[in-house]
Amino acid sequence: MAEAYATLSRKEQVIRQAAELFKEKGYSASSMRDLAQKLGIEAASLYSHIKSKEEILRTLCFDMAAEFRASLAEVESQPVSASEKLRLGIIGHVKVMSKDLTAAAVFMNEHRHLSQPYLREFLLLRINYINRFKQFIEDGIASGDFKKNIDTKLAVMTLFSSLNWLPLWFSPESTIEPENLGTQLADMLINGLKQNA
Repeated sequence: MAEAYATLSRKEQVIRQAAELFKEKGYSASSMRDLAQKLGIEAASLYSHIKSKEEILRTLCFDMAAEFRASLAEVESQPVSASEKLRLGIIGHVKVMSKDLTAAAVFMNEHRHLSQPYLREFLLLRINYINRFKQFIEDGIASGDFKKNIDTKLAVMTLFSSLNWLPLWFSPESTIEPENLGTQLADMLINGLKQNA
């Protein structure tokens, strides 16, 4: 892990350490001085790598949003059933989150501190992402894979409520691989939607 950290650019190291700080203390309670101390440098030196604390938060939030969208776009291009797309979407979501649980925690909990217009842009991206999962459920109902009387908003919000707690309880040292974890979660979440469940 230390080796991988050493290969990061100085800006990436700053962002990585800031993510840990934001997760530990929260964005509002974290200062540039705290971050400099964590990095073992003078606070003034930070500004040669980044413009502001919010620039770090924007980078963390929008980079992770891009990863989620790329994962989902790959799923949407697959010639498979709606229920299989939902399954693959859940697995992809888990894999993106588990790749960097610290950044995922910041993404989930600290995005509200983005200023406008960034917060609006971020929330629109999030709504679009959730609606694409909702479309899988609607397509599954239309094809007869899923029960007809499902409230699709309730279903999709239940799904994300389950998935987005992952950074709080999943450990990088866990013996369960992210793909296996995603598969198990997908099975649990999708079985309640299926006609034959």
